[in-house]
Amino acid sequence: MSDRDVTPIHVLPRFPRRAADGHKGSYGKVLVVAGSRGMTGAAILCGRGALRAGAGLVQVACPVGVQPVVAAGCPCYTTFGIRQHVDGAFGDGAAADVAEWGRAADVLAIGPGLGHAPDAVALVQDVVYELPRTPTVIDADGLNALAPFTGAFKDRPVPLILTPHPGEFSRLSGVAVHEIQARREAAAADFAARFGVVLLLKGSGTIVTDGRRVYRNSTGNPGMATGGTGDVLTGVIAALLGQHLSPFDAAVLGAWAHGKAGDLAAADLGRTGLTAADLPEYLPYVFRELEAGP
Repeated sequence: MSDRDVTPIHVLPRFPRRAADGHKGSYGKVLVVAGSRGMTGAAILCGRGALRAGAGLVQVACPVGVQPVVAAGCPCYTTFGIRQHVDGAFGDGAAADVAEWGRAADVLAIGPGLGHAPDAVALVQDVVYELPRTPTVIDADGLNALAPFTGAFKDRPVPLILTPHPGEFSRLSGVAVHEIQARREAAAADFAARFGVVLLLKGSGTIVTDGRRVYRNSTGNPGMATGGTGDVLTGVIAALLGQHLSPFDAAVLGAWAHGKAGDLAAADLGRTGLTAADLPEYLPYVFRELEAGP
């Protein structure tokens, strides 16, 4: 890892105001590819995060066997069942089906709760390769499906947004976790520059970088160290992409808004009892503050 010259960013991107004549198509159609047997919550949380962050339309693609559970998780998104075999494995042609839906979407969010099975890995790889021009956020099992990360996406017209925690980043980069944690900004910036991605490295003081600029987030608290909070973040960033923020700006504002929602929730509920399901309920207050800004 080299110490790369990057520009520190301290000012949040401007949150776009809604036009008086806007409609649901104006604010982005987000396709979430997430969930599996035993991990339906990941799909639900990601979809709810996208809705609460302002996406005009959200569709959640999940294995057909769990589609009724995911659909029941929120009445405000639609669902699409990914074909699967009786053993739960994704069926032949599943990736082509998802990619076809993805071409009609403005933004793709993929990975939360998909699992580690070889068919899930193949699904992620095939879908991401098939949609090079679609702004894409990759998290959780989607990251593991692409590890170790190579230069295959370097010339992509739209950079991928990768949102790993240190363990996932270690698998992506091949660098030990303790080395990453000792030099978080340098490790993240070097990786982002080498592979042409936007990297959001989670943890206390989340780092967002595109290899040229770096932002260290100041919101968030230890109460957010609980399962599912990252799934909400993936949905938030995807929604901001759909509202025409650049990949870097969407990741910066998404990290800040997600952490701020956690801070508001902790102030009301305490840190110990805070859950990921609380965060979407506090996001409207965060965005109300941004809407009222200069």
